[in-house]
Amino acid sequence: MGLDLPEPIPAPREHGFTTTTAYPLYWVAYGPAAGERVLVLHGGPGADHAYLLPQMLHLARLYNVILYDQRGGGRSKTDSQDAVTIETHVADLQAIVTEMKLGAPSIVAYSFGAMIALFYCLAAKDSETIKKPARLALIDPAPLHMDYRRQFEIEFSRRQNGAEIKRMRDELTASGLRETDPAEYKQRTFELAVAAYFADPSKARNLTPFRVSGRVQQTVWESLGADYDVLEKLSPLGFPTLFVHGRDDPIPTASSIEGAKAMDAQLVLLDDCGHVPYVEQPGQLFAALDAFLAASDSSATRG
Repeated sequence: MGLDLPEPIPAPREHGFTTTTAYPLYWVAYGPAAGERVLVLHGGPGADHAYLLPQMLHLARLYNVILYDQRGGGRSKTDSQDAVTIETHVADLQAIVTEMKLGAPSIVAYSFGAMIALFYCLAAKDSETIKKPARLALIDPAPLHMDYRRQFEIEFSRRQNGAEIKRMRDELTASGLRETDPAEYKQRTFELAVAAYFADPSKARNLTPFRVSGRVQQTVWESLGADYDVLEKLSPLGFPTLFVHGRDDPIPTASSIEGAKAMDAQLVLLDDCGHVPYVEQPGQLFAALDAFLAASDSSATRG
């Protein structure tokens, strides 16, 4: 029996490469061209936008959704040996906002993309040239304090070595798929690599496979510092902000709870949901996002 894989990712309405960033970054656009523009940031670091799809295209029913591969990942890989850092990502985001004439951007950011968005907001806070967001939705942000990152690593390892994922791993080993169906074996191997992110590990099969550049991942995390603390930098920034976090995310919910409190932001916790709510609990996630975006409509982001 074949795998229950995600639906195919449709072709974008428009795509291209940026011309004002230090290195060309690949971008795509979905949804109505005349719709309100929403910039969606993927996680990683070192990944690409496609693993948010097709599920996140729910937003493209109403909005002109723009996504891009962050520097060092996907079709935005470079031959440069320069270290990619959090400052790199913030500068790229600033350039994209300007190049695409987004004005005060509406940003929906997932996982490490939420970290980039927060650093962008901190840079904009005291700047006359960086456009503050019109609104900001953060989905299961990366750990906002080094202590929470350590807790995440411990919990992720515990889950990966737990009984359910061990059973899945043993089942794959005994299946013979490596010889009989290498493509399906590769898919199952990917599922096992990400299963610990899910409240229900079997739902990992519905996540579009992706690869992470290890070098980019390392240099970006290192740029945050050995004992980073984003929480101490956060405060209300004067625009609507939403935190959404799965209660069963290996990243502690306390990280988002504290972040939302510091920013005086709305907080929605999702039941029976790990780190990938757009796959695991899309109904809950999109109900929260739809309501937030509708309530904070901003004409500043229209094309």
